[in-house]
Amino acid sequence: MAGGFRSGVVAVVGRPNVGKSTLVNALVGQKVAIVSDKPQTTRRGIRGILTTESFQLVLTDTPGFHKPRTPLGARLNEIVEEAATGVDAIVLVVDAAAGVGRGDAYVFERQVAPQPCPKICAVNKVDALRGRREIPQLARAAELGEFDEIVPISAKTGAGVGLLLDLLVRCLPEGPPLYPPGEVTDQPVEVRLAEIVREKALAVLREEVPHSVAVVVDELERGDDLVHVRATLVVERESQKGIVIGRGGEMLKTIGTRAREEMELVLGSRVYLDLRVKVLREWQRDPRALARLGF
Repeated sequence: MAGGFRSGVVAVVGRPNVGKSTLVNALVGQKVAIVSDKPQTTRRGIRGILTTESFQLVLTDTPGFHKPRTPLGARLNEIVEEAATGVDAIVLVVDAAAGVGRGDAYVFERQVAPQPCPKICAVNKVDALRGRREIPQLARAAELGEFDEIVPISAKTGAGVGLLLDLLVRCLPEGPPLYPPGEVTDQPVEVRLAEIVREKALAVLREEVPHSVAVVVDELERGDDLVHVRATLVVERESQKGIVIGRGGEMLKTIGTRAREEMELVLGSRVYLDLRVKVLREWQRDPRALARLGF
């Protein structure tokens, strides 16, 4: 690498559903984290990697930081704490459309303020505001605490994302890349495929069911021109199993069709996807079940 090359890690934090994953995808330039309109979509610390001739930016997408009610919720908060420690910069994402408020202050106090690195506030979803309504939200963001920069953005449309990227690159120290230049994420392929299935399930399931779904890839077998993937959707109750399968298996078929199409793009090959549904009672509250599911 040429002299002056910069590389480093930036944590992206915020309360649930503020658009952290959408922002990470926008900064990386391709989809590395699943997105949905459901809170707590992100359940792992996912690293998206952007490499150019002059820098490598490693972005850690984190679960929404919240006051936990289950062992799973507590574990998700631990993931945020781990991701925010020892980074080169931290981005607090807030939702301008929903309004900057106490939840954002809670995240700032617990996860942003203690860090000794540069701090940037990304005021997201300004595309949903009309006129000059973003100005009060920028002022409220400034009241959260001391930031090096406050940037209005729309992760959805890309507005302001280029400016945010420039600011983040300036925070990176000089040094060699942390990952091989061709990598865009550190997720094992099995985890990435499982997350695709969960994203498609989140898109079609309603009420409490999406929060009770976990996905595990049980088998991944590559052939010459076809990849066989067998995955299990785990739910907490028998009634949820029936909802996920749907009448005549239609719901599971819809999830599978949408997931297979995206898997083929990720793998660059035709995919045969076999989905099954299993009940693991109250898995969100069972530490042993959480361990089995990889949390």
